[in-house]
Amino acid sequence: MARPAGAAAGSLCVLLASFLWGTTGTAATFAPGVGPLAIGAAAMGLGGLLQALLAAPRIRREASALRARRGVVVLGALSVGAYPLAFYSSMHLAGVAAGTVVSIGSAPLASALIERVVDGRRLTRRWTTGAALGLTGTLLLCLAKTDSGTGTDSPSTTVLGIALGLVAGVTYALYSWAAHRLISGGITSGAAMGTVFGLGGLLLLPVLIATGAPLLDSWSNAAVGAYMALVPMFLGYVLFGWGLAHVPASTATTLSLLEPAVAAVLAVLVVGERLPALGWTGVALVVACLAVLTAPPRPLRRAAPHPGARADRVDAHAR
Repeated sequence: MARPAGAAAGSLCVLLASFLWGTTGTAATFAPGVGPLAIGAAAMGLGGLLQALLAAPRIRREASALRARRGVVVLGALSVGAYPLAFYSSMHLAGVAAGTVVSIGSAPLASALIERVVDGRRLTRRWTTGAALGLTGTLLLCLAKTDSGTGTDSPSTTVLGIALGLVAGVTYALYSWAAHRLISGGITSGAAMGTVFGLGGLLLLPVLIATGAPLLDSWSNAAVGAYMALVPMFLGYVLFGWGLAHVPASTATTLSLLEPAVAAVLAVLVVGERLPALGWTGVALVVACLAVLTAPPRPLRRAAPHPGARADRVDAHAR
């Protein structure tokens, strides 16, 4: 009986994390002079190091188990290091809407493929329905934002941005799968996320040193960097780690489709962008996707035993 409740709590943690991630695009508009590599390295790098610092006692206690799974740890850390560079560069080159949709929208498909090939996990009808609704919704959001004039005018730049978005989606799926694999193998979510994201943060430090000077040019830039590291990346990924302890990576990445919907709504409410009817339809489909994936499963109804069969069992027992 505890398993549906645990899955519901895990889904809620992932949704809260996705909401926080959806604020990053709006936050970045308050630091226009900071490049995408610096934003990504500061957000994910510093956030990852904070996770490792918080989880240090658990990491020490579970060091032997982590070493036994060093291949999964390294894969996750490399993916954490690559993801923010690809993701924020994709938004910079292809536009915020297209970059976010391609990056986040491709992750559930990549996660499902990884779980199918590596773990032999079969996809449920519920996941397929939810993913179809969510991906359709994010595509409509992308089309709506493109029609409103966002993005770059150079086709080659847009293609490069979309390609980087696909890289971001695959690396997001990989580190989600790696973290879930460690947690399902008996390692606590704090130790798993702290190790993977801490090592990823170390990989991002050289990028931050090379590109992060504009973050110190003004208090507003520094505040944006601090917010991105502390709230969406640190707090968001702590919540995401708790969620991965209860739901598969494919479900978690599909629930993350809330992120582009939140980003679009905040762009309207805070930045002042316009979202046409097509975009609001996309938001509604994403909400429908989340409803499908988070609804409690129906209890299986057992067929009533045939009266004759029951009488036979009573007679047999009497004999």
